[in-house]
Amino acid sequence: MTNHTRWADFILVGLFSQSQHPALLCVVIFLVFLMALSGNALLVLLIHSNTQLHTPMYFFISQLSLMDMMYISITVPKVLLDQVLGVSTISVPECGLQMFLYLTLGGSEHFLLAAMAYDRYVAICHPLRYPVLVNRKVCLLLASGCWFLGSVDGFMLTSVTMTFPFCRSQEIQHFFCEVPAVMKLSCSDTSLYETLMYLCCVLMLLIPVTVISGSYSCILLTIHRMNSAEGRRKALATCSSHMMVVTLFYGAAVYTYMLPSSYHTPQKDMVVSVFYTILTPVLNPLIYSLRNKDVMGALKKMLNAGPVFKEATT
Repeated sequence: MTNHTRWADFILVGLFSQSQHPALLCVVIFLVFLMALSGNALLVLLIHSNTQLHTPMYFFISQLSLMDMMYISITVPKVLLDQVLGVSTISVPECGLQMFLYLTLGGSEHFLLAAMAYDRYVAICHPLRYPVLVNRKVCLLLASGCWFLGSVDGFMLTSVTMTFPFCRSQEIQHFFCEVPAVMKLSCSDTSLYETLMYLCCVLMLLIPVTVISGSYSCILLTIHRMNSAEGRRKALATCSSHMMVVTLFYGAAVYTYMLPSSYHTPQKDMVVSVFYTILTPVLNPLIYSLRNKDVMGALKKMLNAGPVFKEATT
């Protein structure tokens, strides 16, 4: 009789199984997790509290920080808790929920990066029309559209993936329920689904990449024509920060969902997943704050407000 494990718990092999110093790795991941949460939360707080940062660009950056906080919180707390408690199981409903959430947030972030590129394109190439083309209503519509399209992607891929029978093994060679790792446990033919998933991911990446590449091509042409050296420097600084984030996030997505399975090993997959689920949420606030005078100015203003407030109350 076929040993179907549709409703049995999965076993996450995890990051610590091959580590020679699992306790040290656990501490490092915990510190990185705290850095990601505090850095992104601080960025959201600065943008919300400082009226000078109430612009479309910073609205989108705050959305990115919100997504990053949720993204890293989907996987890392369970990884750390399992290591501390000495367990490695995850139930099928929990696995499906985790898969849906990370697909939703990942897809939303892909589209958000495209919206951010469009914002920079209008700001630099059509500055006089910027208040009209990227007003508050447009920003809310773009952000809502990003969340909606991400949730559609998460619902489609999760609902299909979790309906397959799993009878090969219960061990997921990963530290969370990523679609390719879970699909390897299925005992049915998944080739058609994998082809459809590939096409879906191509579409999910192609649309944002087209918007991003088109926007930055126009931006570079506009920057080249600028007479002001200060204007060129400021535009390049803003765009280079965004392109760094785009390269980090899209590079990992292309490897995970678009490269043939012959290029994948469980170890490589986990390293890439660590990069875009744990490290990228830490790097984003650093990229957008350390390289941005407005954000650093708002941070200094907030820090200086503390002593002033104390003096006023004494």
